[in-house]
Amino acid sequence: MIAPEFPKNEKQRQAAVEKYKILDTLPEESYDNITALLSYICDTPISLITLLDNDRNFLKSHFGVPFNESPRKISFCGHAINAEFPVTIIEDARLDERFIDNPLVSEYKAIFYAGAPLVDSNGFKLGTLCVYDHKPRQLTTQQIDALVALSKQVVKLFEQRLQNLRLLKYQEKLRKRNENLKKFARLVSHDLKSPLSNIISLTDLLEEENKGLLSEDSLLYIEYLKTSSNSLREYIDGLLKYYNSDELLLRKREHINTISLLKEIETIANIDSNTSLNLHSNVETLFINKSALMQILVNLITNAIKYNSKQKPIIDIHLEETKALYQFKVKDNGNGIPNEHIDKIFQLFSVVGTLDKYGNKGTGIGLATVKKIIDDLKGKIRVSSILEEGSVFTFTLPKKL
Repeated sequence: MIAPEFPKNEKQRQAAVEKYKILDTLPEESYDNITALLSYICDTPISLITLLDNDRNFLKSHFGVPFNESPRKISFCGHAINAEFPVTIIEDARLDERFIDNPLVSEYKAIFYAGAPLVDSNGFKLGTLCVYDHKPRQLTTQQIDALVALSKQVVKLFEQRLQNLRLLKYQEKLRKRNENLKKFARLVSHDLKSPLSNIISLTDLLEEENKGLLSEDSLLYIEYLKTSSNSLREYIDGLLKYYNSDELLLRKREHINTISLLKEIETIANIDSNTSLNLHSNVETLFINKSALMQILVNLITNAIKYNSKQKPIIDIHLEETKALYQFKVKDNGNGIPNEHIDKIFQLFSVVGTLDKYGNKGTGIGLATVKKIIDDLKGKIRVSSILEEGSVFTFTLPKKL
């Protein structure tokens, strides 16, 4: 018997094997299907997917044999990865000096062998897809072609696994980063809200105690200070809501009466008697995540009020349902959105640039939060708008996730 030599690039080849993290993994249907199919095509009792590890031959899939590894020094595949042929074929191992007295031949009757190397995108031969038989034989051209084609499919499964591992690693990195951002948002909210409240209170106190004594410039500076402080407080509150929106998804669905829902929204959004809020729907009860829906609707409705310079703001909510989803339309008669900003309004920190009717500039967080919640609930949202006529926000939420 002649043990197979290690390739000259063995160190790099071994590293290529290890990067897929397949060694010592459990059987998987996608690989077992290939070996079963190849065994049928080649009419052989044994078909294997092998990976040559340091001192062993690991069998990722082993159709026809009970073990999942064997010593590398007795492996046929160790010779196959050193060959320059697309397929290594040994018709009768008993007549080949490399395999005389080989335990695989003498004990397991591995007489016939055909193996195609599993070559990755960098040209490293990781192992083989191979078949064995207990008698001397040959393969047809079609069987050889099938062996080569399926070996490439095995490598594609390896590459897909590698991509999945990288995606999982990237997702974990994003999860940790997002968690850190949440902690930062909470910290900022806690540490800045108190001094901001003090600034606002002291500014009011300064204005009150010096009533009639301040110049027009001083009064203007105080107004700037109050406006900036309130804007910063809204920005902090919005940022905290955005990063806390994931927690809304953890809340269970519940049955909600649509009329009661509208009344709650009127209270939370602080809608005055000058604003007309109308519900158009034949749906009496929703089964949905109430907290998430409330945050979506309150954001859209308060925006519809703030960016509406008409004497009587009108907001119509249309609700329909199908077997699979709920569809909402929030229509207003507000100022509308310029066409060049339609594609940007759902991006975090993106602002149109116009002031609301109270003279404040938006934070670019509210609509981003709306879209984030809807996306996380596997829904969709779109908007259409005409300047000076109003906007229509249409969103859908599935009944089941």
